[in-house]
Amino acid sequence: MRVTLVLAGDIESESGGFYYDRRLRDRLRERGHAVEVVSLPRGSYRERLAPNLRARRLADRLSEFDVVVEDGLAHPSVLCANRRLDAPSVALVHMIAWRARAAEGVRSSGTGAGERVRAELGRRGVAAIERRFLRGVDAAVYNAETTRRDAAGLGGPARSVVAPPAGDRFEPVVSASEIRERARSGPLEVTFLGNVVPRKGLDTLVEGVARLDRAAVDWRLTVVGDRTIAPEHVERVEGMTAEAGIGDRVRFAGRLDDATVAARLRESHVLAVPSQYEPFGMVYLEAMGFGCVPLATTAGGASEFVRDGDSGVLVPPGDPRAVSRALRDLDDRDRLAEMGIAARRDYEARPGWPETLDRVVDFLAATGSERPRGDAA
Repeated sequence: MRVTLVLAGDIESESGGFYYDRRLRDRLRERGHAVEVVSLPRGSYRERLAPNLRARRLADRLSEFDVVVEDGLAHPSVLCANRRLDAPSVALVHMIAWRARAAEGVRSSGTGAGERVRAELGRRGVAAIERRFLRGVDAAVYNAETTRRDAAGLGGPARSVVAPPAGDRFEPVVSASEIRERARSGPLEVTFLGNVVPRKGLDTLVEGVARLDRAAVDWRLTVVGDRTIAPEHVERVEGMTAEAGIGDRVRFAGRLDDATVAARLRESHVLAVPSQYEPFGMVYLEAMGFGCVPLATTAGGASEFVRDGDSGVLVPPGDPRAVSRALRDLDDRDRLAEMGIAARRDYEARPGWPETLDRVVDFLAATGSERPRGDAA
C-alpha cells in the first residue's frame, strides 16, 4: 500500500499530534507500506487556505497514492483538492479546530465587544470550513471517543475508528514502593507540561496555587513548555505570579528535551494541566506512567482514561478554586501515594503504540481496498 500523510507544517514539530503522526509513519513502514509525507503551510488559518488556489495540482499529486491520510490541522488546505481526488481520503483528527479556537479565546486578554464579535465570527468560519472538510473525506481516524462525537456534530464520515494515543513514549519503570516513598518526600511538586498558550490553563493553575495557604501546603510549581507561541499570555501569567507573591515557588523552565522531561515527571507528585479543552491529553497518560497524579480537565477526552478521585483529578475548565481544592487534598500524602499507584496501574492497562497504530494501519488498508480508484469522493 502506498500512503501519503498530508500535514500542515513539519512532522518533526513538538506536539502530541505530530508525535502521533511520526509514530504512524514509522509503523506503516515497519509493516511494509510505502509512506510519503507532504508538508503544507503551517501559518495562520488564512495562510493555510492558500493551497486551495493550487487544488488541481495538489489533487493530481495525492491521487498517485492508494490512501491519502490528512492530519486535521491541514483541513483548511485540502478542501478543494479533496473534491478532485482519485484516491480514498482519511482524516486523522487529533482535535476539533473550532472547539480549540473557542477554548483559546475564553481566557484571552481581549475583552472588548468588537474583539468578542470578531472572535465569534472567526469560530463560526472555522466550524463551517471544518464541517466541509469532514463531509468531504471517505473515513476518519479519531484520537478519542470525545473527538468522534464532536466530529459527528459536524457531519463527520460514518466510516471511522478510534485509536487513542499511547503514553509509553518514555517507557518508565517505577514500583509501588518508589511511588509511596516519593509521596512522603519534600514539598508537593507540581509540574505543568505544555505550550504556554491560553487554552492550556496555566493562568487557572497559577490562580489556584496562589489560593493555597502557605502554612498548610508546602508546594512548588515547575512550568515546562514553549513560551514563544503566545508571548502576551506568557507575560500575563508571569505578571499574575509576581502580583500574587509566589515567584519564589514558581519556576519557568521553558522547553526541555525528552530525557529532562522524563526526569522531571519522575520527581513530580502532580502533573497539572487544567486546560480549557484537551481533546485527549497524552501528557496526562505519560505522567501516569511515572505514578504522577494527573490534574486534568473535564473538557475533552481525559475522562476516558483518568478516573476522577481514583487515578487522577478532573476539574472544570477555568476554575481556580477547584484546582486549589484538588491540590490541597493531594497534599494528604497517603492519598497521594494511593492515587499515584492507581495512576500507574491504569497506565499499564492502556494499549501501547504498536497495538494502537496497528488498528490504524489495518483500517487504512481496508479503506483503500474497499473504494475502487476513480470513484468520486
